[in-house]
Amino acid sequence: MNSLPSFMALGSGPTVLMLHGIGGGHKAFAPQVETLASAGYRAVAWDMPGYGRSAPIEPYTFKGLAQSALDLIDALQCESVALVGHSMGGMVAQELVARRPDRVNRLVLCGTSSVFGKRTDGRLDATWAEQFIVQRTAPLDAGQTMEQMAQTLIPQMVGPGALPEGLRLAEFCMANVPPSTYRRALEALVTFDRQSALADIRVPTLMVAGEFDRNAAPSVMKQMANSVPRARYAEVAGMGHLMNLEAPDAFDALLLDFLSEPLPAPLPGAH
Repeated sequence: MNSLPSFMALGSGPTVLMLHGIGGGHKAFAPQVETLASAGYRAVAWDMPGYGRSAPIEPYTFKGLAQSALDLIDALQCESVALVGHSMGGMVAQELVARRPDRVNRLVLCGTSSVFGKRTDGRLDATWAEQFIVQRTAPLDAGQTMEQMAQTLIPQMVGPGALPEGLRLAEFCMANVPPSTYRRALEALVTFDRQSALADIRVPTLMVAGEFDRNAAPSVMKQMANSVPRARYAEVAGMGHLMNLEAPDAFDALLLDFLSEPLPAPLPGAH
């Protein structure tokens, strides 16, 4: 049995669980943890398995990552949580809600997609996936550190209005990702496909995109929102893929507005 993932928690009240992306860690949600705790929530940001002090899992799959998040929800003694997932964390969130919809009462998906590397005929493209992994790991193979990669990659991910402090925090998070975990996460990333499960998401859902996000384009997020029965779409102007760090005030305002709305009656077919 895998050990419980490490996490940061602050505040008391309804629990909001935040799942970071491939270059992140619990500190990637530091502004949101503070904001949510101040607003009367129990804010929890985890270290995905293999990140921070969280032990890696084997095999490193979305099924296993979702189970680790469920184990954490159990440990927090929550019947259900508001789930916030960014990028790869948004994929883990989709996997979790597909497997255990009863444990999620609201869903926020940021800068993510419902499928990765799918061809127009609907099948996963193994050749493309292999090339993607090779391209992303080439700097490591050439001897670069994660810190050096972060200094190159993070500035390419953000929009023109990004807060400099947010960029520095994003670089710090990525610099501290173990190279072995980064490789395993990339291998998992290219297997993700929950496109057909979007219509089964029954909880209120907020899709957040950055105007200049090239990793998860606004058009992709809009299309996802149209596929989820109770979803709405919001866009953070002037920002890119790391919108919660680039513009924390704007992002937090969207998040707090969404969380403060009364929960509607369950949809037919909801668990």
